[in-house]
Amino acid sequence: MTTEFTPTVVPLRHLYTVSDAMQLLSIGRTALYELIRSGRLRTVTQGKSRRIPAAALNDYVQLLISESEATLDQAA
Repeated sequence: MTTEFTPTVVPLRHLYTVSDAMQLLSIGRTALYELIRSGRLRTVTQGKSRRIPAAALNDYVQLLISESEATLDQAA
């Protein structure tokens, strides 16, 4: 059984701080930086600050949904 889910587009802003992204994804700082290190979450730098584009947050959530659907399809 596949449930279609169309996520709402995030951009209240185009770039989010690490703290903002932690809150939006409901994860801790260590988990967020692990996602960045592994390449699962894209970032940009603005001066000396690391920022997460809204599009990268949407892409990551879509990746999670796709992975979840693949897991459900394999279990069936």
